[in-house]
Amino acid sequence: MRKFLQAALIGIVSTLALAACDKKEAEAPAPVAVEVKMPTTSTDRPAWKAYLVDVVKRNMSGVTSGRPYMYFVPGGEEQALQDERINQLENVRTVVARTVLPGNMMAFGGPDSKLTGDLIIDAFKDAKAGAFKDVIVLFIGAAADQPRVQEAVAASGATFRFVEMK
Repeated sequence: MRKFLQAALIGIVSTLALAACDKKEAEAPAPVAVEVKMPTTSTDRPAWKAYLVDVVKRNMSGVTSGRPYMYFVPGGEEQALQDERINQLENVRTVVARTVLPGNMMAFGGPDSKLTGDLIIDAFKDAKAGAFKDVIVLFIGAAADQPRVQEAVAASGATFRFVEMK
């Protein structure tokens, strides 16, 4: 009987100790996410992609799908970069032609706001009126490019969001 009481006492003390540990962990404040700063050079692709992902994560309100459609539009005039933008444009045109389900987001950004804006405008010029109802189109760019991109997206019925690069 004595051994049973000792085992029961050890069990109770252990349970209380573990419960106290869980309580301390639960009370610890959640880590604060540090905002990723915009890269200072247009050629640092990994830094640009990290920046754009951070901006997209901070603007996901209203998105009910698991993952947004994210498009990195490279800057620069080298032939390889121009070819990459042409391929990206064809990819986006295909997505726009097929439409996107409500609750999704299409996010666009890159080091050259004008080129990114041009890609969005070209991709949405043949979008069916109202086909993007309840879809969010996020443009990460310069304030000077916002109005023309917003106008190009408006006919599709998408919710347009703009975040100024900074």
